[in-house]
Amino acid sequence: MVLGSDLRRRDARRGRGTALAAALLLLLAPALAACSDDEGGGGSETPPTPTVERTEQSPAASAPADAGAAETEIRQNWQKFFDPKTTTEDKQTVLENGEQMAPVLQAFSGDERGGQVQAKVSKVEFTSPTEANVTYDLTLKGATALPNAAGTAIEQDGTWKVSAKTLCALVQMSGNGSSIPGC
Repeated sequence: MVLGSDLRRRDARRGRGTALAAALLLLLAPALAACSDDEGGGGSETPPTPTVERTEQSPAASAPADAGAAETEIRQNWQKFFDPKTTTEDKQTVLENGEQMAPVLQAFSGDERGGQVQAKVSKVEFTSPTEANVTYDLTLKGATALPNAAGTAIEQDGTWKVSAKTLCALVQMSGNGSSIPGC
């Protein structure tokens, strides 16, 4: 064995470990930075799109009897729910479990941005006779803030409503959802 050759091998391994650590840091830094905002938003960066776990089923059993009427109602009720002029009581009528979700709805409406948002549904895909995936654009003061956001609609008591999990996803984005019962 040549004197010092063992040191060179150890240094080479250390160099590879350092390179690996640096590569991991570069890959994870954006994710860690995104998770480190304790202020609940407010920065100039575009917030992430809220997503709701979607359900996939076969097309044959995945739509209500009158899919056209159901889709129209979903579009109207989403527009109503996200209209800043709609009262909290009226929003509860088009929100899944509206009365129980009142604290969450208050948190959403209490956020200054919540009172300035509107939604435009771009796509409705039925996953069952009582559930649908909804793709929508959320606008803030008329400007698109969240394009192609994913949510769900639920048929409850004969009315198509914005799902509670969709509202919770939006409240979580604002940073207000962790202490609100229901989410």
